[in-house]
Amino acid sequence: MTLFGIDIQTIYLTTLIISGSLTVLYIFFGDVMDGVGEGLAFLNPALILAFIVFLSSSGYVFELVTPFSSILILSISIAFAFLMSVLLHFFILVPLSSAEESLVFTEESLKGRVGKIIISIPENGFGEIVIDGKSGMISRPAASYENNPIAEGTEVLVLDIKDRVLYVTPYDLDSEMTIN
Repeated sequence: MTLFGIDIQTIYLTTLIISGSLTVLYIFFGDVMDGVGEGLAFLNPALILAFIVFLSSSGYVFELVTPFSSILILSISIAFAFLMSVLLHFFILVPLSSAEESLVFTEESLKGRVGKIIISIPENGFGEIVIDGKSGMISRPAASYENNPIAEGTEVLVLDIKDRVLYVTPYDLDSEMTIN
């Protein structure tokens, strides 16, 4: 079959080459276009380019291999491209985006966490605390909540955060168990 005087296989192959090239460019320069797909997930440039790649590659292969009509091949290719784009979205892009966010912490998320003093806190002074997190060890300046000295190596509970300083109190797991 020909479309506008050009063989349909040539159209599929040209579309595949162009969309594949745009996909590679998007991989390198995609940060510029990240805002395009923020509001609507189906307008994500990666999904649109993937749909076109899947459509053109399956159409080209089916035109070469099968004796079906070009309209049937186009219909099958559209269905295949849609299915593959949906699978790409739900099984690759969504988990990647949530994994990226899961490594991030906020100051407020440190409240209620238990850490260890690595530089002792003097009375009315500052020391340093380390908290074991998902993304590694988090080290922050610390002060005693009750203005009492806290020795190095003491397990502490983060009670408050003011001006990036964690206000802590000694934490004893055994005494916590006997209270309950």
